[in-house]
Amino acid sequence: MPTMFVLKGGDYSMKAMLFNPLLTGASAWMIIINGFAFASYAIAVTSYLCVVFPGLTPYSTICSIVIATLFYASSIKGSRFITILENIMTIVLIAALILFVIFGIPNVDMANFFNMSANGGFFHGGFSGFIAAIAIMGWACQGTTMGPIAMAAVTKNPKKTIAKSIVIITALLAVVYGLIAYVAGGVLPYDQVAGANLSVTAAAIFPKGLYIFFVVGGGIGAIATSMLGGIAMMRYPTIQVAEDGWLPSVFKKTTKNGYPYVTYIVLYLLTIIPIVTGMSLDSVVSLCMIPMMLMNIYMNLACITLPKKFLEQWEKRSMKMPLWFYNVCSVAGAVCAGVVAYNLFVDLTPTTAALTVAIVVGLLFLSWLRLKQGAVKAEDINAKKAEILKEAIAADVEE
Repeated sequence: MPTMFVLKGGDYSMKAMLFNPLLTGASAWMIIINGFAFASYAIAVTSYLCVVFPGLTPYSTICSIVIATLFYASSIKGSRFITILENIMTIVLIAALILFVIFGIPNVDMANFFNMSANGGFFHGGFSGFIAAIAIMGWACQGTTMGPIAMAAVTKNPKKTIAKSIVIITALLAVVYGLIAYVAGGVLPYDQVAGANLSVTAAAIFPKGLYIFFVVGGGIGAIATSMLGGIAMMRYPTIQVAEDGWLPSVFKKTTKNGYPYVTYIVLYLLTIIPIVTGMSLDSVVSLCMIPMMLMNIYMNLACITLPKKFLEQWEKRSMKMPLWFYNVCSVAGAVCAGVVAYNLFVDLTPTTAALTVAIVVGLLFLSWLRLKQGAVKAEDINAKKAEILKEAIAADVEE
């Protein structure tokens, strides 16, 4: 879609074009629910900090809250400030990851892989465990796609820039993380690395100084860039959602610089809830990933209709691909989303499963309620779709 249109509302504009009114509202409210998942980043950063400063361990909950507070506070300065922070941290992150691979590969013992296979280390937890791992990784890496799309409004030549960035960043990430996984799984025996973060392997391959640099620049840097990008990409879609009437009018309040402070306060409070209640990392991710994957099933299949509905934009897309390949990718995306949603759900505890169902039902109810109240009208949504399309095409012409 970003190769065909310039969508200033980011992910929300994409869904508004594809969904019916009820699902459009559910996707709008889903933006707020995503606040839960940011807790996973704060908790993960704390786990690395506790490695460097063991004295923080008894205060890990407070530490996670402070981290979440600082990251949300950084979003007040706007996209440019976050971009500067992201660029600095990314440079340090890349250096740390490169060092991890360079120092780690010579220390890999292939016997550890064979022993891991024999001891049940590979495919631990079966297929559902494998899918859960993919889901957590997918959530952490969604900035490679949703992040650039959310910034279309402030990106130069977005149709080409965003499409290229998604492909290049994803390819590089696959290579780099593949090498990191090779080192993380091959340097030490399975029983020493299972359930631990990368600091355990780093301690085995680095001298003290580089070890600290890796934990801070690599471990914390990887999570911090994801969290910053995730928080930043909420800004423009939430403004669009509030203006469209899905959220109560109080969410329209902004500072003089256009910062939607009410929305971010709500997101911040939702982030704090899993931290103080002690929810597990996979449970936190599942609360957001399952509703998101259910929406993705519909969205991927709806994408099949775009080339016929918007033939001119399809012909002018910035990234060329055969129609049959596009259709195969759309169907494959829907199937994968279904597999992830199902396997995450069946692996949940009864309490978390009930909460997940409640969230899905709640999203649909809130959407129905806003439509019922007349805060959003179905005819206005259809008009908005036309407006989004007109704006997207106009922005394309301006390029």
